Amino acid sequence: MKPIFNKISLFSLLLIFLTSVWVLFTIATNQEKSVEIYSAPQKGFIAPDFVLNDLSGNEYQLSNLKGNMIIVNVWASWCKPCQYEMPALQKIYEKYKDRGLILLAVNNTYQDNYADVLDFVSENNLTFPILLDLDGFVSTQYQVQALPSTFFIDKTGKISEIIIGGPMSETLIESKIKELEK
Repeated sequence: MKPIFNKISLFSLLLIFLTSVWVLFTIATNQEKSVEIYSAPQKGFIAPDFVLNDLSGNEYQLSNLKGNMIIVNVWASWCKPCQYEMPALQKIYEKYKDRGLILLAVNNTYQDNYADVLDFVSENNLTFPILLDLDGFVSTQYQVQALPSTFFIDKTGKISEIIIGGPMSETLIESKIKELEK
């Protein structure tokens, strides 16, 4: 009777050990996933950092721009609301660039046509940096669900406002800039 009891005990211990390993693995995996789930940009939190190149190949890293008021506008040339709000963004940029405003227009290049982007920038005389999100990294990192998506970032690097969709009016954009200046 003892050999059977020993086999059952050994089997039970092995089962408990394997169950414990599985539980620990599941907890660790879920913690990794929860970081990804909750890492979406949120008002009041530091804006996720990124590095992108502009149309001329100049590199921009968001975290290097701290100390400035920043607008990150995610857009595409085919997006009608994006097309309508670009002139307003250009006017605001011209008005506030000497007061520390940096406007980064992040083009969803992975969903756009590079030639169309160049034509759009030229036709609209856009003078702020047009950054190219070639692989969708920023759109994924910022969990962009609609275009345009605009993130207003204060001088400390925290997001002060997120506006999904558009087009934004000049008045709305300016009101958000005034909040950043405080």
